[in-house]
Amino acid sequence: MSAAIAALASYGGSDSEPDSEPETEGGSQRSAAVLASRDAVLHLRAPPAAPPALPVDAAPEVAVKEDVETGVHLDPAIKEVQYNPTYETMFAPEFGPENPFRTQQMAAPRNMLSGYAEPAHINDFMFEQQRRTFATYGYALDPSVDNPEAATKYIGSVEEAEKNQGSLTVFETGQRKIEKRKKFKENDASNIDGFLGPWAKYVDEKEVAKPSEEEQKELDEITAKRQKRGKLEDDKPGEEKTILHVKEMYDYQGRSYLHVPQDVGVNLRSTVPPEKCYLPKKQIHVWSGHTKGVSAVRLFPLSGHILLSCSMDCKIKLWEVYGDRRCLRTFIGHSKAVRDICFNNAGTQFLSAAYDRYLKLWDTETGQCISRFTNRKVPYCVKFNPDEDKQNLFVAGMSDKKIVQWDIRSGEIVQEYDRHLGAVNTIVFVDENRRFVSTSDDKSLRVWEWDIPVDFKYIAEPSMHSMPAVTLSPNGKWLACQSMDNQILIFGAQNRFRLNKKKIFKGHMVAGYACQVDFSPDMSYVISGDADGKLNIWDWKTTKLYSRLKAHDKVCIGAVWHPHETSKVITCGWDGLIKLWD
Repeated sequence: MSAAIAALASYGGSDSEPDSEPETEGGSQRSAAVLASRDAVLHLRAPPAAPPALPVDAAPEVAVKEDVETGVHLDPAIKEVQYNPTYETMFAPEFGPENPFRTQQMAAPRNMLSGYAEPAHINDFMFEQQRRTFATYGYALDPSVDNPEAATKYIGSVEEAEKNQGSLTVFETGQRKIEKRKKFKENDASNIDGFLGPWAKYVDEKEVAKPSEEEQKELDEITAKRQKRGKLEDDKPGEEKTILHVKEMYDYQGRSYLHVPQDVGVNLRSTVPPEKCYLPKKQIHVWSGHTKGVSAVRLFPLSGHILLSCSMDCKIKLWEVYGDRRCLRTFIGHSKAVRDICFNNAGTQFLSAAYDRYLKLWDTETGQCISRFTNRKVPYCVKFNPDEDKQNLFVAGMSDKKIVQWDIRSGEIVQEYDRHLGAVNTIVFVDENRRFVSTSDDKSLRVWEWDIPVDFKYIAEPSMHSMPAVTLSPNGKWLACQSMDNQILIFGAQNRFRLNKKKIFKGHMVAGYACQVDFSPDMSYVISGDADGKLNIWDWKTTKLYSRLKAHDKVCIGAVWHPHETSKVITCGWDGLIKLWD
């Protein structure tokens, strides 16, 4: 390297005179060597040369594949497309077999969900007018015909359209407008007596519309029928009579059948209930005499030695419970089915409520009808006031939603309890007879203070059903209510009247029937009939269904436990029989 630099320096010194020395063979060789050395040094000093720059293309041309079929579905699995596919290609249907169920209608071209609609420009009113005209008269203007002079410019019933000349639409009837009826005008409000305003009568209005001859004849027939029926019901409440079925009404000591027997093995005059009651097992007697279903049975107060029954054959019968168990007397006086009966405290009289809209007071001993009461409504239940000083008063639940209170002495209505929203089904006295509970078809239970026509307790829940039969327990603490949802519900009968949710008796079918509920005298059992004619017996403490006896062929509507017997139960049914179980 140093030799090359020195040579370059020496060469540079004679740079000013390059042609002063003649060129010889040795000199030319030396010059070539110097030039080569100089090129090498210059090469060391100069920077490296840059590579040649490529031209930049902002929009490169992409070759379109000529052999690609348009309209072919793209494979959804590929990640990169090497060409510009058309819209039809990107959204073409996938490959697969042809739909075998594809109908001609499905294959037809569609531009909307319901098919193909031709493009037509029509405003909303015209469209609605033609649609309604087509729906009403069966024809409409053809929207696809541009020329109004065309021969067939209607679709649908063309003949009907040509007959009406297309003028009859739902908005254009083609008829002249009917003139409005004229009214008397007097709109001056300052004219106090003569002002008519919008209440003015029409000029041609008739004030009395006289029926035609045929209409008058029909009206006369209806009026005559109503008057005849009303007269029959008003004038003839039902002729009362009685039949005595025993030979002698009085025995050798002058005692009638109302006398409590003392030779039956049970003290019927005792007020103490039996210590322990037992389940009835078998049928021991059948009382038959009613020709239709029996509605209710009631035992004689306190002793229970005779039995009163009312029936759909319009009769009331009195039966012996002990001895020969004969039918003692029949009371006839109602023209329709008897719904309910009730003894007074002494048992000397009883009330009957029937569908002929009459309540009748009878003498139990002689069979005489003492008096009759009606308010032209059907009585569904009747109860004497149990207080000794109020034996002249009784209440009845009526079909017109009222509870009506009558005084026997005057025969007048002395109070009305009108708060229920449906026909009243039951009335039960509670709280030492100071209050009474009523149930109704309005699915509610109401508690009333005696002689105060506003209920002080109202129980109604959305889940409650109608309760057409209610019984007070022997200890006076509980109300057993036969609910229409096939349950017996227990409500407290003191103060709060709350539902006892722990005591609900199930297992029988009573929907639609007012099956009577009763307790055993010692409060051990609850009994009830059901729609299948069975007698159901539950345990009071556990609510377990202990026993079920087939009592009647039809509905077992009534069940009563004898107050002095340990296991005697009396049932009645719609088969017309009354049965004794022990």
